[in-house]
Amino acid sequence: MHVKPTLRVINESALHAEEGVTDGQTIKRIVGHAAEPSDRIRIGLANYTAGSYEQLHWHPIEAYYFVISGHAIVRDFAGNEYPVAAGSSIYAPAGIAGAHEWEVKESLQLLAVRATTEVDRKMQFTVDKKTKRSFIELEELAKRGGLSFKSHY
Repeated sequence: MHVKPTLRVINESALHAEEGVTDGQTIKRIVGHAAEPSDRIRIGLANYTAGSYEQLHWHPIEAYYFVISGHAIVRDFAGNEYPVAAGSSIYAPAGIAGAHEWEVKESLQLLAVRATTEVDRKMQFTVDKKTKRSFIELEELAKRGGLSFKSHY
């Protein structure tokens, strides 16, 4: 019997950095995209410049972050602050209760893991902090493949 190995080793230095979802952020896609497909996970290496700010937002999927270097303040939906630095893990459950924002104090590098590769679940919804209403810009919706998708029912 012959077993074809499927193990892949990906060198970060060979990955292309793309513009992230907020100013001052870049992302290197590791697995869970066209060039490196996976069954159920999407992993990226995110870098933020000092002073970057990512608005309060949530995802329709679970998200996990592991801080490799740098320092930031993460805030939850209620405004509670959590200082994070190298070695910190952040778990954001799906939905608005898992909403979070990033205020980057010094250059930040983190590993970002999403629990799906489904295009229509990769979206990020911004939360208006005054009204608590969620929204996504039409351009971002189109970029994420959310203009039309099959029902989950």
